[in-house]
Amino acid sequence: HLVESGGRLVQAGDSLRLSCAASGDTNSIITMGWFRQAPGKDREYVAVLTWTPERTYYVDSVMGRFTISRDKAKNTIYLQMNSLKSEDTANYYCAAKVLHGNFYMPSHYPYWGQGTQVTVSS
Repeated sequence: HLVESGGRLVQAGDSLRLSCAASGDTNSIITMGWFRQAPGKDREYVAVLTWTPERTYYVDSVMGRFTISRDKAKNTIYLQMNSLKSEDTANYYCAAKVLHGNFYMPSHYPYWGQGTQVTVSS
């Protein structure tokens, strides 16, 4: 069970931090990530954090602006978003996977949160 929070309306250039708390059988998780979906567009990968080894990956459009991290004790991952742009406007979802393999395709993630809306006003 994944629950996101933190989305809201912000101005271009602002910062925002999203959170995603995992519960249930969290011991099976090997990778978690953030995806986003804008109206009329496909869901796209934004950032991923693999558990072992602990590595982070980002889509080019957010590289240097977004940071994914986790708090192991709280079973929570975060997405720190800086220098937000209007094109970052989307519904942001966190997802978890329990099998190895491709980490940037949404279809490889069986567990999803309900999403949190981020709107960046220019």
